This record gives sequence, structure tokens and C-alpha cells, in this order.
Amino acid sequence: MLDILIIGGGPIGIACGLAAKKEGLTFLIVEKGCLVNSLYNYPSTMTFFSTSEKLEIGGIPFVTISNKPNRAEALEYYRRVATSNNLPVNLFEEVTGVKKDGDIFTITTNKTTYQAKKVILSTGFYDIAVKLDIPGEDLPKVMHYYKDPHFYAMQKVIVVGSSNSAIDVALETYRKGAEVTLVIRGDEISHRVKYWVRPDILNRIKEGSIRAYFNSHLKEVREHDADIETSAGTITIPNDFVMAMTGYRPNFEFLKKLDITLTEDKFIPHYNPETMETNLPGLYLAGVVCGGLDTHLWFIENSRVHADMIIADIAGKG
Repeated sequence: MLDILIIGGGPIGIACGLAAKKEGLTFLIVEKGCLVNSLYNYPSTMTFFSTSEKLEIGGIPFVTISNKPNRAEALEYYRRVATSNNLPVNLFEEVTGVKKDGDIFTITTNKTTYQAKKVILSTGFYDIAVKLDIPGEDLPKVMHYYKDPHFYAMQKVIVVGSSNSAIDVALETYRKGAEVTLVIRGDEISHRVKYWVRPDILNRIKEGSIRAYFNSHLKEVREHDADIETSAGTITIPNDFVMAMTGYRPNFEFLKKLDITLTEDKFIPHYNPETMETNLPGLYLAGVVCGGLDTHLWFIENSRVHADMIIADIAGKG
């Protein structure tokens, strides 16, 4: 019997493990992918907006050469935090069900079954892409995840979106020789784009190096071309790849399966903001999963405090 089972081996799940260990509680972290799976799937060239200090967990220093760490440095940091503190982590094990009988949770995975007094859900939102729901989206050329710009060299690429991920893809693939077209629903580049990147994309659009269609949306994708609905009507352009950087969402179906109450509009789960406990006593939320569809509300730097809040509540209840 565990005191706590933590679902999700990302930075916040690891932070919960560190806090639980400090309190002398028995726990296990279960992660369906590799350690910090979401960070692993970030683009290989990705640099964090936050400083390394704001990405620290458990009071363990995150030392980097530059002020803003990159993906490789973050992977190394969180791996060393988990291994040097001997945190019990089961990787590539997916939780398929959580049931409560009295005061005890039974957690079923694709490998075995556990029992725990408390459960912490820290699963993030990077696993499920927001779909375009257009003809041709299921073609292999349409991608919702991006790894490295070299793959798109000398190709005609449509990038959908105007936030950080879309703009990074547009600029990086352009600089590797891709012919880039941006398709943006609004009338401007998002102001949430990193402050040192936004002038770059604006200048590339202004000089014509990157084409941008504002107040537009992708209408249909075919093997060799695609239709864009613009304010002036539908246009068809040659196309090799579509990078649909339309965002990601938490697994709402899993949250509903656990009987966690969600708001009707943005599917924000119910929880006590002082303890992070949900409407199901003993089940806690930590990290970006708390934001529902508003995935921009929670990041590592402002949700790492959830770990101490949760463990303090669990320890206080004995």
C-alpha cells in the first residue's frame, strides 16, 4: 500500500515525488512514456522562455551556461534530479483506470495494479493535438509535432498558427531552405510570441521571405497542394508539408472517467486552489492539467508550487 501514486513523470510529477520523499511518504511515479516525456518531444532546437532558476524543482539548482536553457539542458537536469534522488519511477507504463473504494484508490495500468491512499494527477497536455477538422488532415504530410528543421529543407511548407511553436517552426524551416507560408486566423502575430523572436518574424513577413495570410484558415489539404480560405477568397498553393501548430489539450476523457468535474466551456477541472484537491477526496491535480483548454495558464515556473501545496495537505491530514 502506497501513501501516494503520482500519475505523470514530468517536471511537476518529479517535484511531487521530491516533496513526498522529504515528508517520508511512500510513493511511486508512473509515466506512460519516457522521463519528462513532453519535454523530450519538444523541438530539438527549442529554447525555454523562462530562466533556469524558474525551472528548478525541489530547491535543486539548475545550472546552465546561458540564461535561458535549451531542451537538452532541461532533459539532463530533470533526469539527474530523478536519478540522484533515487525517485521510484516506472516508465513506459500507462495508467488505464483509477477507482476509489472507501479511502483506498486502486490504480490499474497496462502492466499491473497498485493501491494507494492518495493519487496525484500530473499528466500535462502535450499528448493530444488540437485537430483542424478539415479534409486531408489524415495525410502523412500533415504533422502536429515538429522535431528538427533540416527535414523540411527545399520543401514547400504551410505552417498553421501564430503562437510561439508556429513562429519557431516558420523561422527555423525558412532558414534551412524551406519555402514557408503562414496561415493565421487572426489579424496579427500573437503578442505571446517570445519578445526576441517577434521582431524577426515580422521583418521576414515584411520583406516577403515568409508569406503570411492573416484572417485566413486552411480549408483542404491534398497530396501536392492545399486550399487556403482568405479574406479575398480561396487560393490553392503547391505544398509538400503542413505543420499544424494548433496547440494541444489535456486528456479530458480520462479526467471525466475519474469523475472529476469539468467546466462546460473550457473544461477546467474542479480543484481547491489552496490544496489542489479535486471534487474526489484524495485525488489531487498538479501542473498544466489544471488549466483545461487554457493551456497557457500553467507552466513549470508557476505550477511547481503545486507539489509543496499537495504534500503539505496530505501530510497534514495524516
